[in-house]
Amino acid sequence: MVRDRPVGELLREWRHRRGISQLDLAVQAEVSARHVSFVETGRTIPSSAMVLRLAEHLGVPLRERNRLLVAAGHAPIVRERPLDDPHLAPAREVLEQILRGHEPYPALVVDRRWNLLLANAAMDVFLEGVDASLLGPPINMMRLGLHPRGFAPRLRNLAQVRAYLLPRLARQVAQTGDAELSALYEELLSYGPAGDLGSPDPADIALPIRIRHRGAELCFINTVTTFGAAFDVTLEEIAVEAYFAADDDTARFFRAGADVAPAAHS
Repeated sequence: MVRDRPVGELLREWRHRRGISQLDLAVQAEVSARHVSFVETGRTIPSSAMVLRLAEHLGVPLRERNRLLVAAGHAPIVRERPLDDPHLAPAREVLEQILRGHEPYPALVVDRRWNLLLANAAMDVFLEGVDASLLGPPINMMRLGLHPRGFAPRLRNLAQVRAYLLPRLARQVAQTGDAELSALYEELLSYGPAGDLGSPDPADIALPIRIRHRGAELCFINTVTTFGAAFDVTLEEIAVEAYFAADDDTARFFRAGADVAPAAHS
């Protein structure tokens, strides 16, 4: 079995990823720069408290904090359970309530790799004409939206959607170092024209989506919500995507009940 890398190497990688110096990290964590150096070079094995202190100031996700603890010879302390675990039933009920409360408009829950976990009935707006090969579990919403056999052909502003999503996915890859996300990013790049996608505008807080559906052109704005006070790896990594009507025609389409299916997807 391949063993994980030493904790010092992992911490140094996270520090480089965040673009801060040993001195800056030491000041933030209220330790000496020498101690940080000794931890990174393996001359000192940090306590679990020190691992967590450094990880906190480096903004390391909960999942990776567990990995750091194990690499330092300590037990992981952050729980990780699937969303259907009975202990997470209250959280799942809240998520389902959020999805139902957003109807008649689409809303869904995705994991850290944009795989679909839950959706409300209006999710069907994105499934029309989608190739069955893209609907096997887990359904990846990034792939579904940009794949030529997904709902990309129905997007009236596909270039805008690509220019919005791909730089953000690239930033997520850079921040997390997730190999599967990196592979997904490379795959999605191959679906469209090569070239510089540009940098995301920091003023863009919502993604506009124009999509043809059942003879109508619908226009949404898209928002993504995460939960900052999560106590479980799974809950920290999930996000709720909500779609709002961006014009009167779209609002009338949904108010008329034209697209609310009888059951939700999960």
